[in-house]
Amino acid sequence: MDVINTHLDLDEHEISSGRGFLSAFDPDRTPIPGMLQPIRDFAMALPRILPTGDVRRRLADAPKLDVETLIATGDDTALRLAMVHYSFLVQAYVWGEPEAPASLPERLAVPIWKLARAIGQQPLLPYSGYVLDNWGRIDADGPITLENIYMIQQFLGGQDENWFVTIHVAIEARAGEMLAAMPDIIRAAAEGDMPAVEAGLATVSRVWDDINAIFDRMPERCEPYMYFNRVRPWIHGWKDNPALGEGLIYEGVAETGGRPQAFRGQTGSQSSIVPTVDALLGVGHAHDPLRGFLDELHIYRPPAHRQFIDAVRARSTVRQRVSADGNAAQKAVYNDCLAKLAAFRSKHLEYAASYINRQGHGGKGNDTEVGTGGTPFMKYLKKHRDEAKRHMLD
Repeated sequence: MDVINTHLDLDEHEISSGRGFLSAFDPDRTPIPGMLQPIRDFAMALPRILPTGDVRRRLADAPKLDVETLIATGDDTALRLAMVHYSFLVQAYVWGEPEAPASLPERLAVPIWKLARAIGQQPLLPYSGYVLDNWGRIDADGPITLENIYMIQQFLGGQDENWFVTIHVAIEARAGEMLAAMPDIIRAAAEGDMPAVEAGLATVSRVWDDINAIFDRMPERCEPYMYFNRVRPWIHGWKDNPALGEGLIYEGVAETGGRPQAFRGQTGSQSSIVPTVDALLGVGHAHDPLRGFLDELHIYRPPAHRQFIDAVRARSTVRQRVSADGNAAQKAVYNDCLAKLAAFRSKHLEYAASYINRQGHGGKGNDTEVGTGGTPFMKYLKKHRDEAKRHMLD
């Protein structure tokens, strides 16, 4: 087997064993530049503004921000926190009234466009802004678990919205141990150290048990009707959304030439956990129209996380080594990891059916057949679940 560069630096990819892909900084306790405070205060008032129905008039008067100065003088943390608040304002402007608008006002469009470009993301609410950079701990010295975390920036607020997000935060944090084990697993596979590969995969399997247990708790405080009608409407994107046609015009953004722009909405499929495990285990997905959605969602992740997934896929020889070695125990733990990955996808599919597909008609912008990312989600999730199962080793 060819020699492979197996080096993977977790810090370089903004990953840690205690936080996984979550922000290395504490979003609730990180000071922000003074110039950003007015927009933060304005965005944090959304739970009071949105129920009025007089949303666009109020949001069009958002405080002005010299975004170019913020980008030039602020660090990456400040830009990411600014992105959280602006992306919530943008989503609220688009989905805060019955009919979607044709354009986004310059006071919102220009800052989010420039912030997104500065941090390597897309100019609407990303999963990183909804989850990874949008959490705090009640006890600052306590663990990042469901009993000790909360959602900072909110749309309407309330138990269902907060629980939906904190479930994701807790899963991301728990995945850290598994992600931290991957460099050693990849190196051991390259060196033919199969006992170390087996031990590393046992860690992956054990962490998946905990992740699946957290995911199972979604219905405890997030009810399907409330999710569909009070949480989901705010996180849709503009691409393949029946309410927006060709997309949304970003007023004042010269490089668009005044043309509508279409971007996919926030979705749990933008989390980097599952694609990283796919990459480690050598799970491939057939090249068909649904594969296109999978590839496209990749660009909505933070750049460092995209690079980690790509690096794991390029370096991992785990599947080849376990298959070639023929050791029954190693095959068993490899298959166990796949089974638990498939179980996570099955639960996601089950939730998609009960929380979305079986709900009543939610209006043109909140379609029961189209995911918040603009995908045909039932077919999409089932396909990737089944493909993971087909990678089991005999």
